[in-house]
Amino acid sequence: MIKLRQKTTTIGWIGTGVMGSSMCLHLIKKGYKAVVYNRTKRKAKQLIELGAEWARSPKEVAEQADVIFTIVGFPKDVRQVYFGKDGIFEGLKEGSLLVDMTTTEPSLSEEIYEEAKSIGASAVDAPVSGGDIGALAGNLSIMVGGEANAVHAVMPLLKLMGGNIVHQGGPGKGQQAKMCNQIMGAGLLIGMCETLLYGYKAGLDLNTMLSSVSKGAAACWMLDNLAPRMVKRDFRAGFYVEHFIKDMGIALKEAERMNLSLPGLSLVHQLYVATKAQGHGRKGMQALLLALEKISGVR
Repeated sequence: MIKLRQKTTTIGWIGTGVMGSSMCLHLIKKGYKAVVYNRTKRKAKQLIELGAEWARSPKEVAEQADVIFTIVGFPKDVRQVYFGKDGIFEGLKEGSLLVDMTTTEPSLSEEIYEEAKSIGASAVDAPVSGGDIGALAGNLSIMVGGEANAVHAVMPLLKLMGGNIVHQGGPGKGQQAKMCNQIMGAGLLIGMCETLLYGYKAGLDLNTMLSSVSKGAAACWMLDNLAPRMVKRDFRAGFYVEHFIKDMGIALKEAERMNLSLPGLSLVHQLYVATKAQGHGRKGMQALLLALEKISGVR
């Protein structure tokens, strides 16, 4: 098992998007040598300028790094990065540690774990919550699945990115916990949007109204961080609409497998599909407000 040493441990990082870039930056600033890969090299520019080495493929990252982190978009991207041509498993060394921080299918996390184990490496699933704000601040909530010794080994690195890190159980259990997070988030988001629409039509000053409800029983992270963006008409992505649709789809698929009905999640999922259909797929989750405005004819 890897023993982390800032001067000798090399970190691999695959996926330098909205959140990944900030997360990797925390490790570099603590003195870890990093080798990075992203499909679009310009998105890794800041990390390269700060000393990270550029790799031409996930395979090259795995060949050079001791601990390899991945945070990409969709399950198909995860599968390609790990199992595809020039993927991680073509270059993975015995004794390495894999940490997938993408929100993906629990069964895929289990598959990655089994393949890593067959090579003599370890794998942990560690999806996150907190969006771009949490990634930048280094206080993400991280839900971890995997064997205890692997989780223990990577914990010092996770603590540089997260403020609440909980080992949920064996392989895939981090992903299952993240599904719980997304189910809860879906309900909160539609509640916030409907609250703002109601407040607007009732003639309230929205910021004044929020100053009350955000300190009562409805208080939550999303209300503090996303509702003010909605009021300002700031729909830039901290987490993309299209990625949230993906997450809800995974949760619904898992729920069907468990013979579990989640009607609230199904409704919000369909409303987000409508949000994407209106051209807002690359906006932030708070863009649900735009779709609900259109349904009610609010301008």
